[in-house]
Amino acid sequence: MTTTAEKFGKVAVLMGGNSGEREISLLSGGAVLAALQDAGVDAQAFDPAKQAIWELHDAGFARAFIMLHGRFGEDGTVQGALQAMGIPFTGSGVMASAIGMDKWRTKLVWLAAGVPTPKFRLLDERSDLAAVAAELGLPLIVKPAREGSSIGVTKVTSLAELEPAFRLAFARDPLVFAEEFVAGQEMTAAVLGDTPLPLVRIEPLQGEYDYQNKYFTDNVRYHCPAGIAEATEREIQRDALRAFQVLGCRGWGRADVILRADGSYSFLEMNTAPGMTNHSLVPMAARVAGIDFAQLCLTILEQAKLD
Repeated sequence: MTTTAEKFGKVAVLMGGNSGEREISLLSGGAVLAALQDAGVDAQAFDPAKQAIWELHDAGFARAFIMLHGRFGEDGTVQGALQAMGIPFTGSGVMASAIGMDKWRTKLVWLAAGVPTPKFRLLDERSDLAAVAAELGLPLIVKPAREGSSIGVTKVTSLAELEPAFRLAFARDPLVFAEEFVAGQEMTAAVLGDTPLPLVRIEPLQGEYDYQNKYFTDNVRYHCPAGIAEATEREIQRDALRAFQVLGCRGWGRADVILRADGSYSFLEMNTAPGMTNHSLVPMAARVAGIDFAQLCLTILEQAKLD
């Protein structure tokens, strides 16, 4: 009888890295590592910030579980290295990872495919900020296109705040855009394989759903089941799967979505290597679907493949 260790071989859990989300990656990776080891998988931690990526090949790893968040982990770079070394990896491939990390290009694909997303405009140092504010309305959101975990994101409520918000985002990424602010209920729609998971509704008790509140406070309530009309949930799940698939994503992922009071909704971004911390949303949704954390990790690992 094949053991779990024999089934998967030696597994590298990639965590840490050099992005602005290193701290969260270490938390996510540590949780996944412990779950896989408890399940009998020969899993070992691997930090690309401390080890050369090609050491994965030299050390004989059979699979890689990618728990790197942000640039140099979620943006296709590590996926390309693993592809070149012939090591199957979890999550999306090179192209989908690169597009999913780039919120601007994600929106372009979604618009072409008819996936609802808020209006937006690219910003640079020559932009007429007053015209952008007039077109999108206030408040609006300014984002670096290729950061995660709300890093560098500002909610702008007056024209005077727009220039500093642009500078903050530009310091993180030369590709910056302003996005229409969508008022409504913030939700997340996870996908596992080809199956949408139950929606999670996010309710910040104080302030915004920002980096600090996402990971390091208890100032957020999470509702799963989301407590919305069943027909609306099914519709959002259907479109979340379409948003996932038109980007070329595979394995697992999580789309952020806002549900307006009138029942319409807009997708904000796609996360191709979502968090797996004790505050993370995919494990919450999986648990309501009857999938515990260990099962979730094993299911994601089973789907590891090359492009």
